[in-house]
Amino acid sequence: MTAHSWRVLGATGFIGSAITTALRARDIPVTPVATPRLASPATTVHHVIEHAHRLESVIDYLAESFAGADTVVNAAGLAAPDQTHQQSLTGANALLPVLVALAAHRTGVRRVIHMSSASVQADAPVLDESIRTAPFSPYSFSKALGESALYRLHSQWSEEPSAPELTVIRATSVMGTARRTTRMLARFASSPLSSVAGDGTAPTPVTSVTALAQFTASVGEFRGELPPVILQPWEGATTGSVLRDAGRRHPLNLPPLLCRAVIACARFGSGAVGHRYAGLIRRLEVTWFGQRQVPGWAHEHGVIPQPHVQEILREAHLALGR
Repeated sequence: MTAHSWRVLGATGFIGSAITTALRARDIPVTPVATPRLASPATTVHHVIEHAHRLESVIDYLAESFAGADTVVNAAGLAAPDQTHQQSLTGANALLPVLVALAAHRTGVRRVIHMSSASVQADAPVLDESIRTAPFSPYSFSKALGESALYRLHSQWSEEPSAPELTVIRATSVMGTARRTTRMLARFASSPLSSVAGDGTAPTPVTSVTALAQFTASVGEFRGELPPVILQPWEGATTGSVLRDAGRRHPLNLPPLLCRAVIACARFGSGAVGHRYAGLIRRLEVTWFGQRQVPGWAHEHGVIPQPHVQEILREAHLALGR
């Protein structure tokens, strides 16, 4: 049986390149699509969709690029948790997904997979697959706005048999040996400051780009109907294991109350300067406390990728000495 043809936006980026590699390893025909650079002043779903409909030339370009494709993956976007320029973030993370969906609808694409981020649920005690979002920074707001716009289109097209299936994959805290965030984690884990809140057994959503890419390929190939939101599966990491793998040393065990006080003070200070450090503070919070997540769709359907987070973190540690 001939494999379906895929298109990937952001194919040269961190996640997009891994997805492209995973697809080619499965002998799935895949073609990269160049991503238009966009900005938008929109702050609501209505205005994002309205702005997208005005960009007819961009929709035409994308539709032409999608011709003959069965599945489109939007792995493009601005992965900049610390950036505060809202119009650039909105253009890349909210406007672009809508344009991709509109172009796919025009071209007859069967399935659109949009790569989002679990940061849209901020510090929820448990990450889940609901459409509920609670963004905490300009970056997470832009990702949440993109998701909400796709849900709106999904609702509008619900009675159209030929409309593309729109699915959001929420990536968690994705690590890769070449990623700056991973190198920062390895440096922290290797230093005397390496620490966790409590005993280090709390589950954490730190995952690997390799597993995310394999998971995305499996989601795209799934024969049944997909839900609107799918959460990247947990790879079994804990707050303590992540730091031991990335630093090859045991982290300090700090009192949770002390850690909470530090996070609260840091957030207060960040708020005074426009939440400039919200992303960094959230990363520290996850490092110390972790975050639980529901087993979700992946476990229900047995679509579980092989864990790779341990090897990636250990490779990141080794790379520090090179």
